[in-house]
Amino acid sequence: MWPFSRKGASGFSSSSTTEQVTDGIYATGLTAIVTGANSGIGSETARVLAMRGVHVIMGVRNVNSAQNVKESILKEIPSGKIDIMELDLSSMESVRKFALQFNSSGLPLNILILVMPFWFCLLLVILRNNAGIYDIPFMLSKDNIELQFATNHLGPFLLTSLLLDTMKKTAHESKKEGRIVNVSSVGHRIIIKCDWFLFDKINDQSSYWGGFAYAQSKLANILHANELARRFKEDGVNITANSVHPGAVVTNLFSHISVTQGVVNKFLRFICKNIEQGAATTCYVALHPQVSGISGEYFADSNLAQASSVGRDIDLAKKLWDFSMNLTQKNTESPKLN
Repeated sequence: MWPFSRKGASGFSSSSTTEQVTDGIYATGLTAIVTGANSGIGSETARVLAMRGVHVIMGVRNVNSAQNVKESILKEIPSGKIDIMELDLSSMESVRKFALQFNSSGLPLNILILVMPFWFCLLLVILRNNAGIYDIPFMLSKDNIELQFATNHLGPFLLTSLLLDTMKKTAHESKKEGRIVNVSSVGHRIIIKCDWFLFDKINDQSSYWGGFAYAQSKLANILHANELARRFKEDGVNITANSVHPGAVVTNLFSHISVTQGVVNKFLRFICKNIEQGAATTCYVALHPQVSGISGEYFADSNLAQASSVGRDIDLAKKLWDFSMNLTQKNTESPKLN
């Protein structure tokens, strides 16, 4: 990516890397869960948090892949503290099992970073972002919910809800601010009116378009963080919740789209962020002292930014919260520990 990007108020820019935005930060004693940590932005976030002393729990679908990432990180950072736990955000059963195992472990939880497990970067909307599943055919999750909404929002929503008591306890006992970071996307701006949010048509295949469903799920990430922040403030809880746009990130994202091969791929690598730049905003919001006390905000390029007017709608956030609670409570079967 063009290296001379203009710095914002934070002193960082779109070209800043994970190590630059966390330079001089010592976070020993903190524990973080990073979902989707076996590749892309998730694995880079795990690496840098471990570098800064954080005990990282990698929540991943593919445990074998995550083991390779863990070994690579520990080879670079022998003192790193990393554990792997299986987690499929598209399955409420898997989310509940993960939360039960973590809450039963006795570990504290200072930081929860919700990175979605699939990474695609499309020319559509000029590659303006990449977090989660994007433009896939209509499919249902194991819980019979449209897959993008289930994976990108509902799974993270349920996971956060199940881990909140542990986070609140940790914040209270440690006297340290807890932080929740939802990785969203500028793609949320596709939803330009509140009544475009298809609450009553989440599973309607006839009205499904992958790009719209993706944008809706990314809007949900922002609304979720905002409603969390409102509730934390109302209850006097020392936890912040924010959302971030990582930017257009180039990894090995183009193998499934033939038009992006060759020359186009090289061009995209010139104008887009690399992994270290793409994960920078997530690491900044998770660790930097400048973000202390800031909650219910949207960040891009390691600076405060502004979500769309729909993304800032308080009533829509409350409605989504109630809708999500209803969907997750319909599936309340308690998992069993092995």
